[in-house]
Amino acid sequence: MRLPVFIALRYLFARKSHNVINIISAISGAGMAIGTAALILILSVYNGFSGIIRDNMASDGADWKIVPSAGKVFVPEGEAFDWLYDAPEVASLSSILEDNVFAVYEGKQEIAIARGVDEVYGEEHGIRLMEGDTELASVSQALAWKMGINPKFLSMLDLYYPDRKAGLSLANPAASLRCCSIHPGEVADIFVPQGSEGIVIVPIGTLRTLAGYTNEVSAVEIGLADGLSRRAERRFIRALESRLGSGFELQDRVRQNAQMYKMMRYEKAAIFLILIFIVIIIALNIFGSLSMLIIEKEEDIATLRAMGADDRLIRHIFVLEGWMISLLGMAVGVVAGVAAALLQQHLGLVKMPGNYLVSAYPAILRAGDVLLTAVGVALIGLLVAVAPVARKVEG
Repeated sequence: MRLPVFIALRYLFARKSHNVINIISAISGAGMAIGTAALILILSVYNGFSGIIRDNMASDGADWKIVPSAGKVFVPEGEAFDWLYDAPEVASLSSILEDNVFAVYEGKQEIAIARGVDEVYGEEHGIRLMEGDTELASVSQALAWKMGINPKFLSMLDLYYPDRKAGLSLANPAASLRCCSIHPGEVADIFVPQGSEGIVIVPIGTLRTLAGYTNEVSAVEIGLADGLSRRAERRFIRALESRLGSGFELQDRVRQNAQMYKMMRYEKAAIFLILIFIVIIIALNIFGSLSMLIIEKEEDIATLRAMGADDRLIRHIFVLEGWMISLLGMAVGVVAGVAAALLQQHLGLVKMPGNYLVSAYPAILRAGDVLLTAVGVALIGLLVAVAPVARKVEG
């Protein structure tokens, strides 16, 4: 064992003449342990909530989506789409047309996203588009709550869209709008993109008539066959990209909700930085205990110098002493945090108040979070240990 490590360990675990240093060191180590455990546990709970959001987005999205690189709509025709319809990797293809509409229901008005979908989409997502010969609309929960939409009522939902072929009439602005009335068939659990008031899902033919389109779509959603390997999926996507050319863009689930995923990453980073700042405040106790330890060991320092030790060796001893306090607390905190996160993840010990999708706080432990926390806490401990030693140990 190297001499600085040996002496630092002796100072850490041997009884000191002043009991207050023992107490402050113990408090510092306990604080680092609590801060480390809190970091791991809170990040795991955040992962759990993020997983629920991702699952909701995944249930509403597709494995892959074809969208135009420029413009809002395109006609899904040509060699690439003919090849796509016959590809064995594809389990389902659905056409989507989306645009903003002005929705009116019993005098209440909102700007909403109208999503026109075909029968394949309806079957994939369990959405009713027809009841006999009557076309139905599925309304997102948020929009239904804001507008008071009730499928049991006989009131119709009116959707307005600017007539692209008619000019704007200042005398009669309503003449510049197309309108369709449709019965709300159900209030569905539909993922609503950030910044939107809500979504209305209608048959694609209805929205095409309202918007003045014929065969145009906003996107084609691709559902991959079950059991398709990642390698086969990548090979299929490369082949499709080469056939589509530069006029189209392929989006996976992450790129379909890029803003939401980006916001979730920023939120997690903000939570980590806030908790790290708390750990920094806790670690300042090490600064005080190490400063008092250096004062207490002035005679030992003089003895070491008389034996030939230079300032570099002495600084190294006390830096290791302070760092070991934080490392010991970090190790205990990692064990406690990992144990608490795993217990919550598998047993759900801490329940959530109220009625939510889950009865207990969700938690997903990730090795990357544990590693990032350990490295961050260790670096903070090292920096806090270096500061008092560099100032107080002088030749």
